[in-house]
Amino acid sequence: MFEVQYGTADDVTPGEVIDLYRRVNHSLPIGEGQVRAMMTQSDAFVTARSGGRLVGFARGVCDGARGFFTECKLDPACQGPGAVTRTDGRIEHDSYGIAAEMARRVLMTMHDAGVSRIDVVAWGTEVDFLQELGFKRQGGLIGMSLRTDEWTCGVRTPAEAAS
Repeated sequence: MFEVQYGTADDVTPGEVIDLYRRVNHSLPIGEGQVRAMMTQSDAFVTARSGGRLVGFARGVCDGARGFFTECKLDPACQGPGAVTRTDGRIEHDSYGIAAEMARRVLMTMHDAGVSRIDVVAWGTEVDFLQELGFKRQGGLIGMSLRTDEWTCGVRTPAEAAS
């Protein structure tokens, strides 16, 4: 069993978050400035430490009406034997309840801020974890993402404009 201490964005440095991203094989390249902005601009940011080491964090953003549970990352070593892909910090098995506790704290913060609905996008291996928190599948929704390093800002090339 892990002895865990929970904290906030005030209790962690951007370097520690980047180190955790590396340990969980996070695929999105992200720099210290981006992490600092992510930490300060998240409406809820919860950390988990074991033995003084950052082993997880969860965060969410909201606008007062709607919230988005943006991510919950947990070191695969803390997930237990049921973790399947051990990629991107996905919560695939939460043997010790660490991810669930971080998530509950984020959801409670958004609830207390008055949001009416909280949305999340899940990788297939995370669906069970999110359903246990109370999330329900919504028919017709299609998760989509845009990598800004691949985006042309909506600018069409002359050849595209001519066609």
